[in-house]
Formats: sequence, structure tokens, C-alpha cells
Amino acid sequence: MMSLTPSRGCLLDLPWEDILVPHILCHLPLQQLLSLQRVSKSFQSLIQLYLANMRCFDSSQVGPAIPRAAFVNLLKDNEVLQQLALQNCSDWLTDRELLPVIGQNHHLHQIQLKGCAQLSRHALVAISLSCPNLRRLSLAHCEWVDSLSLRSLADHCKALEAVDLTACRQLKDEAICYLVQKCSRLKSLSLAVNANVGDVAVEEIAKCCPELEHLDLTGCLRVKNDSIRVLAEYCPKLRSLKVKHCHNVAESSLSILRSRGVELDVEPPLQRALVLLQDVVGFAPFINLQI
Repeated sequence: MMSLTPSRGCLLDLPWEDILVPHILCHLPLQQLLSLQRVSKSFQSLIQLYLANMRCFDSSQVGPAIPRAAFVNLLKDNEVLQQLALQNCSDWLTDRELLPVIGQNHHLHQIQLKGCAQLSRHALVAISLSCPNLRRLSLAHCEWVDSLSLRSLADHCKALEAVDLTACRQLKDEAICYLVQKCSRLKSLSLAVNANVGDVAVEEIAKCCPELEHLDLTGCLRVKNDSIRVLAEYCPKLRSLKVKHCHNVAESSLSILRSRGVELDVEPPLQRALVLLQDVVGFAPFINLQI
């Protein structure tokens, strides 16, 4: 007599490359996927296949500190990465771990290396040579970035649209000028916390990057009003500008951008005065100003 009880299928019976990897495993947190490897040899093979075909890798999904050997093992077979996020991995990430990953992934268009302090200029040179389609790059607080490695980036990654060079203090006006001359498609650029950046760089940014939408000059003490006026003249698509702690930038230049609706991180002088007044005398619900 034939049994009418339906047979119970196994998850692993589904097509791996057509169903499991692209439509199911991609929705699970990476930490859980790595735990699945311990279930059986079949699951281990499945997860290895997933890792080899993964398009995005974010170290924060694994944990705050990945053992170096584990990171190398995770990406050793992957040649199709498009996004790589390794921010704040200064405790363990060096050129030795990063360069092989960069060297075998030529389709990367977004790389995040914020705070990776143990890397060297060789990492940026490797990125420039291996990633011609790079669109977004964050090197914030990577003080190893120098003018020579940035020139290599500019020469080979001309499709860049967003670059974060916050606190890259080795860079001066000349290096920034070379970057924007080669990468005229830039829409977002941060040069914050760099006292070496001045009017020469800002004016060259304005003249070379007509698509610019966001510029962060926070703490760039050498920037003055003249370059802000040039920025207003040459960047009609500018949407936000950060100039806090730029003590030589005044409302006389910012008012042009403010009138266009550009988002600024400093308040108008009158508003700033009212805030200071409230700090001194306490909150006053009604303030009468007589001129």
C-alpha cells in the first residue's frame, strides 16, 4: 500500500546557485551564516559557495574584531565583490590582509576604510590599480594617505563620485588640486580636519567639479571668504557645505549660498547672537529687538 504522507524535503535539496545563494542566504546576517558552517560538511560547502559569490562584505556584520586568519579565509575565493566596508578595523587590518582581497576583486565600486590606521600608502596604490570602476571611497582618519598615493588614485579611478579624506593631514592644496582635476565627476568630498587645506584647493574644486553637491571643510583654518565665493559661482548643484571652525569664513560669503537654499552648518549671525544671549541670561520667551 502506497503511503500518502508527503516526503519532507531538506533545505540543501534546493538548487544552491540558483535558489539558496541568491534568494535565501543573502537575507541572513553574516554572523548566522558563519555559524551554519558548524552544522555539517554540506552546510560548510554551501556557505563557502555563498562567500565566494558575495557581492558585499561589511566587517561590522561579523563583529568588532575579526581574527586576521578568519578574514583571509572568508574572502579567499571571492572575485566578485562590489562593496567592501572595513571601517575601524585598525586593531587587526594591515596591508598583508587587505592587498590580496583588493588584488583579486576588480569590480569594487565602493570601499570603506575609515579609521584603518595600520594600512600604508601601498593599500591606496593597490586600490587605484585594481579598481578602475571605483565610485565611493572613504579614507577618513587614515593619516598614512600621502600625495603620491592620492595621485595614483586620481590617475586610475576617474569615475570617483564620493571621497572622504577627513583628517588625512599629510595632504596639501597641491594634492587636492590634482585629485579634482582628474576626477571631475565628484559629487561629495570631505577635507575636514586638515589645516593644510586652503583657498587654492577650494577654488580648484569649484572650477573642476561642476556636479559637486556636498563639501565638508570643517576645521580647514586656511579657507577664507574668497574661495567660498568662487564655490558659489561655479557649483550650482551644491546642496550642503560644512565650514564650522573655519574662522576666516564670514557671513558675507555664506549669505550667497544661504539665499540659494544650500544647507550650512553655521547659523546666521543674528540667530547665533540670540543663542549666545540665551546662554548668558537664560531662556527668554520674548525678545524685543529695536533698531
